[in-house]
Amino acid sequence: MPGIDLQTAGLAVNDGPLLPGSFDFLTQSSPSEPLDVLRARYEEDGMLLLKGLIPREDVLRARTKYFEMMAPSGVLQQDTQPVQGIFNSDGSPEDFPGIGAGATGNDGRPGGESAQAFVDLAIQAHYEDWYTQDLAGHPALIDFVAKLTGWNENTLELKRSLLRNNVPGTKPIGVHYDQIFLRYGDPTSVTAWVPIGDVSLTGGGLIYLEDGDAVGTQIEQDFTRKALESGLTEEQARNAFNQNMMSTGLLSEYPAEFARKYNRRWLVSAYEAGDVVLHKPHAIHASTVNNDPDNVIRLATDLRFVDKSKPYDTRWTKYYEFNDGV
Repeated sequence: MPGIDLQTAGLAVNDGPLLPGSFDFLTQSSPSEPLDVLRARYEEDGMLLLKGLIPREDVLRARTKYFEMMAPSGVLQQDTQPVQGIFNSDGSPEDFPGIGAGATGNDGRPGGESAQAFVDLAIQAHYEDWYTQDLAGHPALIDFVAKLTGWNENTLELKRSLLRNNVPGTKPIGVHYDQIFLRYGDPTSVTAWVPIGDVSLTGGGLIYLEDGDAVGTQIEQDFTRKALESGLTEEQARNAFNQNMMSTGLLSEYPAEFARKYNRRWLVSAYEAGDVVLHKPHAIHASTVNNDPDNVIRLATDLRFVDKSKPYDTRWTKYYEFNDGV
């Protein structure tokens, strides 16, 4: 990206900065390109960054609704507009935890007592029509997935999703791939990561391991082989965690170290409202620390699509709730 000083941009992950040479930029694609070209790119790279797939104004409408809903919690800076999503400089990041992105208590709720007001509102947002229907169910997204995959009328969007905020100063999501969490189905799902608003290069956006789909597939195959060789049944193997995974299902909390281990770079990007990244179930990804220079809250969602004519993880057919076992 021209004009960016990579030495001072503040691009960082849990275990330190991403320095020049340790990352590259995601390939940008247009939804108007021929489908066979986009399919080939998706298969080869394991992901597909689509610029402007959803109308920008529709995404910003959802962003506005979300932050209007969150405003009573005190998360927003006074005298700013909800659509801006500017974090309250007097607030503590611990009071505004990301849903599904960090440590939780025994009840599955993130944060402590001081976070209760925000968390209650953040969960309620998962069930609002402006989210479930207007954004997550946007026809531009569903129609594109149906055509790209060739699933057509068999395309099913799973109800369970994670509407995640990431305020500056909070811990980003660690290294993982999605099949870890969709084990009761074939590894054929498609995830759509949808930034709900602009995300600067240093604003906490998703990053993808270069050739990470092949790495994730190999990790999965090695785990399954070792589990079966140890005497576990297929059901036991399905529920067991990979010996390389943490109790959270993550492969690692340390993206920089993980990339060095596999001699890969991280692929990064700034994002704009309307962009969508589609990725395969073994594509390895993480997120950066939100060091946005303007204190903008990163808001995004993870949506999953399956071919309903094939086995899929039916646990994901209900809206997200705490301790839902997934």
